[in-house]
Amino acid sequence: MAAPRCPFPSLLLLALLALSAPALLRVRADGGEDARKTYIFRVDHRAKPSVFPTHERWYASAAFASSPDAAPLEPLHVYGTVFHGFSASVPASRAAELRRHPAVLAAFEDRARPLHTTRSPQFMGLRARLGLWSLADYGSDVIVGVLDTGVWPERRSLSDRNLPPVPARWRGGCDAGPGFPASSCNKKLVGARFFSQGHAAHYGASAVASNGSVEFMSPRDADGHGTHTATTAAGSVAYEASMEGYASGVAKGVAPKARVAAYKVCWKGAGCMDSDILAGFDRAVADGVDVISVSIGGGSGVTAPFYLDPIAIGAYGAVSRGVFVATSAGNEGPTSMSVTNVAPWLATVGAGTIDRNFPAEIVLGDGRRLSGVSLYSGKPLTNSSLPLYYPGRTGGLSASLCMENSIDPSLVKGKIVVCDRGSSPRVAKGMVVKEAGGAAMVLTNGEANGEGLVGDAHVLPACAVGEKEGDALKAYAANASNPTATISFGGTVVGVKPAPVVASFSARGPNGLVPEILKPDFIAPGVNILAAWTGATGPTGLEADTRRTEFNILSGTSMACPHASGAAALLRSAHPGWSPAAIRSALMTTAVVTDNRGGPVGEEAEPGRAATPFDYGAGHITLGKALDPGLVYDAGEEDYVAFMCSIGYEPNAIEVVTHKPVSCAAAAASGSDLNYPSISVVLRGGNQSRTVTRTATNVGAQASATYTARVQMAAGSGVSVSVKPERLVFSPGARKQSFAVTVAAAPSGPPAAAPVHGYLAWSDGGGGHEVRSPVVVTWLQPM
Repeated sequence: MAAPRCPFPSLLLLALLALSAPALLRVRADGGEDARKTYIFRVDHRAKPSVFPTHERWYASAAFASSPDAAPLEPLHVYGTVFHGFSASVPASRAAELRRHPAVLAAFEDRARPLHTTRSPQFMGLRARLGLWSLADYGSDVIVGVLDTGVWPERRSLSDRNLPPVPARWRGGCDAGPGFPASSCNKKLVGARFFSQGHAAHYGASAVASNGSVEFMSPRDADGHGTHTATTAAGSVAYEASMEGYASGVAKGVAPKARVAAYKVCWKGAGCMDSDILAGFDRAVADGVDVISVSIGGGSGVTAPFYLDPIAIGAYGAVSRGVFVATSAGNEGPTSMSVTNVAPWLATVGAGTIDRNFPAEIVLGDGRRLSGVSLYSGKPLTNSSLPLYYPGRTGGLSASLCMENSIDPSLVKGKIVVCDRGSSPRVAKGMVVKEAGGAAMVLTNGEANGEGLVGDAHVLPACAVGEKEGDALKAYAANASNPTATISFGGTVVGVKPAPVVASFSARGPNGLVPEILKPDFIAPGVNILAAWTGATGPTGLEADTRRTEFNILSGTSMACPHASGAAALLRSAHPGWSPAAIRSALMTTAVVTDNRGGPVGEEAEPGRAATPFDYGAGHITLGKALDPGLVYDAGEEDYVAFMCSIGYEPNAIEVVTHKPVSCAAAAASGSDLNYPSISVVLRGGNQSRTVTRTATNVGAQASATYTARVQMAAGSGVSVSVKPERLVFSPGARKQSFAVTVAAAPSGPPAAAPVHGYLAWSDGGGGHEVRSPVVVTWLQPM
């Protein structure tokens, strides 16, 4: 296979290693060349001999064995909907033999992926009995599949009270298992399945609870993440909801009447195996879901090419069958080029704040007051002032981070302990302090997190502060002769300004794999989100946390993703004929880039700095406008195939994704020409100009409409953008119109290395529509 063009020099070596044919069967040195590993095999399903009634029988037969002496395969999963092939645990030598089988198109090693770990529907513009909620009947005819850690079915957020019958087209089922009878499903939770084969092959069959934690060999959620994401997307209305008093009110998902189908592909403490994720995609599409929500991703930086990425492959199979797929962008922000899940058929969702906060205040012995956040709900500090201690002064790096067994109990007993953020979970640091005898904790951000704050339900009185406040606190602890402090907790505050701002942890662009596609696509609420929680663990997720809560408050792009999934469910219900690309387009072109003060959306990590499309994509989704976007930028299989051709993928590599033979034109178009709602233009070397095309489809109520273009780029950028034609005239016989966008740099040459941002907006004047696309121009030198 030929490697796709790799635009960033820092990625070249890794890309070449990842894309070369021998690397399709990567073998780690730590396990020995013939160590047994799990591989995923993409098979040409048309090659099955007719004598075999099913593909599963063929894969397990002697006829498919790699040699006459080889034992028949024992597939872990057999895929037949979004992907054709199987996964199996075999020695590396056997995998290499199978790779040479004439029907095997590709093979890649299974790997584990991490999870990307109320008021938010209203913050996105939803109102009871009005607009999208009313028109879509709150999503009652739509089924949202959630690939995650399972579900806790007894929660009120999964009640089917007052719901109509399950849509007749639903083909799913309810897998029974320990603690999860088939009767756990209802008209709300219409399906629940679990996939453990890849997990068991990787960690061992007895590893489900080998870390000492509770886990269930069933769809039941021992972790909490899956219950939270499922009910964020489509939780039923639950009154008097709160997390131990915080965020009290009425909890409901974005699409509160949509049905939920839970696919447990992730296991507590072990992450999610690619082979199980792919099986979840395969089953969800076969069951008949309309939307798939995937708060799972790879690590920061290099992203695998699409034909080696099971999430991209599974999602393509789903999208090609009309299923909308939303994925989380990742939590590696604010690092540049950290965004993951970047395939153009996916909706990639970053995280923003909402106008709600949970303030805490630290009062120092010298009278200064420092602001922080906390979800601590236990007994308040009884003393007006306690000794303040920072272990990092004398204990080294491990002590400064409050790692396990790093703190001397004799030095912290009865004191407020200052801990630096990083290396271990935030809540785990609080447990370390508590077990060492500390009275309270202040968690301080460093440069990596800046001023971005996340509330946690700590096991002792504790709060988090930003980098500046943390530096001031540690300086006081170091220089005062008798440093003291106290912490007070402010409960829940709404109407916070500014909001939204881009969450500090939200992964950032540019797209490290294909810079011509701007990612993330948009941001959605992802900070301090209230939703239902498992009954198997406390709100911190720590084994030592014996508290149990019906709801929990979490932050992450994992929380932002189901907001987009729920939004897509509402749009699918309101516009059942729209494609997944049209739904994504409506969310993108109506997104907002201003906050609730009327200023530009800013950066949580750097207050006062305006965010850019690399941070928020098209902006923050707002569903009041997405219902009627005016125009959409649609795309389908032919467009995505042409796109993959344009970035240098060979037809046999593309076939791994598409499941059908493809051919590439002799002169492939640019990746920038994909009919995407955002416009990202890459000027390479001395090339000072580039023209890209787009096609807009009129989906407005008025078939006859005229739209006029308006372009705005940053002043002094040295870039001009022109649109031809400048007016698009639609009629009943002409619902689609194409246009060209030409980006040109000043004759004096490209400006500084920083990309240039702006936007293109199409307006129909009195019709009330403004269809907005971010425009990003980047210069790259040839490699």
